[in-house]
Formats: sequence, C-alpha cells, structure tokens
Amino acid sequence: MTRYLVTSALPYANGPIHFGHVAGVYLPADVYVRTLRMMGEEVLSICGTDEYGVAITLKADQEGTPYPEYVKRWNHEIHSFFDRLHIEFDTFSGTSRCPQHEGTAQDFFRHLGANGYLDKQETTQLYCETDEMFLADRYVGGTCYVCGCEKARGDECPDCGTWIDPLRLIAPVCKQCGNTPVHRTTRHWYLNLPKLRDEHIGAWINDHEWKPNVRAFIQNLLKDVPSRSVTRDLKWGVPVPEDLAEGEEGKRLYVWFDAPIGYISFTKELMAQRGTPDEWQRWWQDPETRLVHFLGKDNIPFHCLVFPSMLWGTQQNYILPWQVPANEFYNLEAGKFSTSEGRTLDLDAFFAKYDPEAVRFYILTTLPETSDSTFSLEQMVLTINSGLAGNLGNLATRVLKFLAKNFDGIIPPIAPEHLDEMDHLMLGDCGEIGDPGIHVREFRFRQAAATLLANSSVGNVFMQRTEPWALRKTDPERAASALNTLCEWIRWVAQWMAPFLPQKAQELWEMLGCQGQVAQEPWPGIPQKGAWRRLEAGARLGTPEALFPRVEGGE
Repeated sequence: MTRYLVTSALPYANGPIHFGHVAGVYLPADVYVRTLRMMGEEVLSICGTDEYGVAITLKADQEGTPYPEYVKRWNHEIHSFFDRLHIEFDTFSGTSRCPQHEGTAQDFFRHLGANGYLDKQETTQLYCETDEMFLADRYVGGTCYVCGCEKARGDECPDCGTWIDPLRLIAPVCKQCGNTPVHRTTRHWYLNLPKLRDEHIGAWINDHEWKPNVRAFIQNLLKDVPSRSVTRDLKWGVPVPEDLAEGEEGKRLYVWFDAPIGYISFTKELMAQRGTPDEWQRWWQDPETRLVHFLGKDNIPFHCLVFPSMLWGTQQNYILPWQVPANEFYNLEAGKFSTSEGRTLDLDAFFAKYDPEAVRFYILTTLPETSDSTFSLEQMVLTINSGLAGNLGNLATRVLKFLAKNFDGIIPPIAPEHLDEMDHLMLGDCGEIGDPGIHVREFRFRQAAATLLANSSVGNVFMQRTEPWALRKTDPERAASALNTLCEWIRWVAQWMAPFLPQKAQELWEMLGCQGQVAQEPWPGIPQKGAWRRLEAGARLGTPEALFPRVEGGE
C-alpha cells in the first residue's frame, strides 16, 4: 500500500526563521500532510534542525555559549515559531541531539566509500590566518567569477545559482574578520558526483517528472557536475569514522553531507520512541513509499541531485524522491526576508495584532509556487477582512447567530417537500463547487485556498437568495429548510477548512455542535445530491462566536 514520507528542509539552528521560510517550505508541507491524512493516506512528516557547521561554532563562540546549549536554544525557538502557526510534524529533532544521527551519517560515509564513490584528494582551501582556521564555504564572501555579483558565497552565487569554487572568487574575504584568506593545502574526501550521475542519477533525473521550475534548475546542474567535498576541518560535527580516517585528525563530515541524512536518523529516532525500531526501513527502503521533499529553490541541487546520489550510492535500497515541490522565494515588500539585514517582522508585536490562523491563510494565498512572490501587510489585511471575515466568517456567524436568536440554538428540520429544491439551489445554482484537496495533492496550494473561499461563497449566495430572515415571517417552514441546508453547508466548509485553518475549523465544528476533531473526519470531496447531508434536526448547536474579527490597516 502506498504511503507518503514528507520531509521539510531542516532549518539551520543559528538564528530565527521568518515568513519567507514558512511560505517556501513548512506551511505547504503542513497543509499537504493534513489533507492526505483526512483522505485516509498513511503519512509521516519529518523535520528538525540542522545543528552542525562553522556558522554555528562562530556564533556560539562569540556568545561564549557551549555548542549543544546554543543549538538547543535555536531548536526551541524555531519549533515555537512553528507552534504559533499551528505547523506540526510527527517528529522535530536535531542532528546533534538525535541518538541515531552520528551512526547513520557514518554508515553513509562507509557505504559510499566501499562502493567507490568517495575519493580522497589533496586540495587547496582558503585559510584565515587571523582566525586560525580553514574557512567553510559559507564563511567566504567575494565577487562571483561568472556573473560579477558582489555578494557571492563560497558555495553558491545568489544571483546566477552557480556552484562556486571558493578559490576562484574575486577578492575573497573571511566573513568573520573581514581579512583576506590565504591558500593552504589539506586532504579531504570527495563525493564523486560525475560517476554517480553517469551510472544512474543522470538518467533517473531525466526520466523523472518534476515541477517545471525544478526541472529547469536541475537541467542546468547536470551539464557540469563537480565532485563535492564531504569532509571539512572542523571542531563541531559528525567525525569521520576513526577506522577510516587514515590517521587524519579533526576531520568532520561536512554539514551539507550529514544534514539530509537527518531525515533518516530522525525517522529511526521516532520509530525507536514508538517501540518499533526496525519500522524505519518500511519508510525508507520500501518502494511503496513516496518520498516528498518540501524546500525552497536554493535547496533544489541538494535534494534533486546530491542527496539522491548519496541514497543510491550506498546501495542499501533507499528510495529516491517521488516529488520535490520546491517553491521560489517569498519576499518582504522592501526586498528579500533577511534576519541578518533587518528585513523581517517583530513577531511578538505582529502576532499580538494578527490572528496566526489568518496570517497562515494569507501566506497560503500568496505562496511563491512558480515565481517569487511578496508578503504585503496591506494585502494581508484585505485578505483577512474580505476573504476570511467577509466570506467564511460572515457565513458562519450570520447563520449560527440567527439560529441562536430565533430557533433556540438548534438545527431546524428540513421539510421533505423542500429537499430537492434546496439541494438543487445549493449544489447547482449558487456557484461552482470545487475540491480543494485535488489542488493540494497537485501542490497548487494557492488554487486550493481560492477554492475553499469559492465554496464558502456558495453558501453566502444561497443565503442571499433564500433570505431566511425574511422567510421566517412569511414562510417559517421554508426558512427552517433553508437554515438546515446552510448548517449542512457550514459543516462541509469546516471540513474543507481543516488543513488550511485547523484551529478555526475546529472552532466552527464545535459551533455546529459536532463532536470530536474535525481533522479526524474523512476528507469530504465534493457534495453529491442525495448523499451530502449528515446533521440531525433538533441537535443543539454550540455558542456562535466571530471566527475572524476584522482588523485595521497594515501599519
């Protein structure tokens, strides 16, 4: 039976995350997982923090904080941010805290070496004489030798996407002290990506079905695939296995190499916690599993080329990615979100003013699915006031408050002679009804959110056409039938809402007097005449409250 293993790119435990990360990776992953579960699929959602690398050691040293304590703090901060937006995972671990991670990463190193995919080379690297250390790629800055971008890093150019050879950077500098590094010789192990490409991964990539923006990115990468170093001279990271180090000291697995292995080690950790330690193999080595990587476009090379090469190169029957729904960049109005450059939001003040679920929904409507998109406070306020308060909230509160005031807070009956008329009106004449879940499964989250709002609008149109507040005086039986139909529609809306607005959907579910968790209900699909009604006339409703209060302008 097909199952879905969903991973979200590991956030780096070296600072806060922002809405750019949320939109690019974590929110669409959460909606996808929630939708699949309601559809009855077996799903596992894996995430955690990437906790090794020079960037962490430098910041921790500056603070005078021990490395484990430093990454623990950021793991907690990042996880707390996800909690604010009701983004959930089956496990949220970390590469330095997961008991299974070091052994799993070292096993990858062993298998890749034994299978002939690791080469040891003497190499020249940039060394900072001031800081007395070899410089990891991300702590080298300079000008790109391909496009001239002056903000190139030692691993990648943010403008043209070139994988940078740091030794070729124009005017390189140490990002820590600002001095010019020198060249020094050292020895390291390299992953032979050209060999892995030629033996299998190149053909697999060409034959695989990808999102158009992902395919275009990968095709450029395949033209010139370099071997990549898998070790570094570091003091914080997974050590090269002692029996394979050949006397070399201070060699650690490079953070880009061990980080994606965290998906596997975190799965092992979770299954051990559940008391089924061997169960991880069913998720990672069974061809019935569909592996889905959610990530931003800057991670496409690692998840579509490098990590699949590592998985296949171990020859341990690991599955390869089924889908990589990578998104483009999500920008703030003034430019890219950047914590280091001050282009971000004061989250405590922000969430004191705006409901996290409303923010969550706005982000979904502006996801950078095929091109870069922008977070706008003005547009967010418009979405909250028009789409949520004026559409979803309006439907729920007008109907349920009217029933509380005029029908003793119970679901009125529908007269048999009105059944066909009401069904025809709601399901046929008040607007097109779509299934948001179909769009979610195809990674079209913006369209899914739009479909949810369109479905809610159908209920508002029905209410305007039937005018139950007027019918109550002239034809109370027909008014009751219309209100009964509206309650049924609101139940469907609550179920459609569950993956997008999980807390608000549950609140609406309880306002209808429904029991249990709406997220545990089956996915509703599209209502069919004669088979869509579930509520019992006479059942008591809950207390109606405003789901989405209107908010002031985005100052």
